[in-house]
Amino acid sequence: MTQPIELIIEEPALGSFVWRLLETDANGANPKVLRDAFDPADTYEAALAAGQRALHSEIRRRAPNQAQAQSA
Repeated sequence: MTQPIELIIEEPALGSFVWRLLETDANGANPKVLRDAFDPADTYEAALAAGQRALHSEIRRRAPNQAQAQSA
């Protein structure tokens, strides 16, 4: 079973937005950072789009591992 992944967008400085992927336990607690933005985006929407691309990439990266684990 895989753990839930959460995408969050933060604004650490005014007008500077960063995304972060957090992996949590099955209850959504104890988050740990999987990946985060290398550079900040100028808008929330740009950070969200970049974060969604990273999330989809992480899901695709894990997909073959899930298929192998289920067939074992």
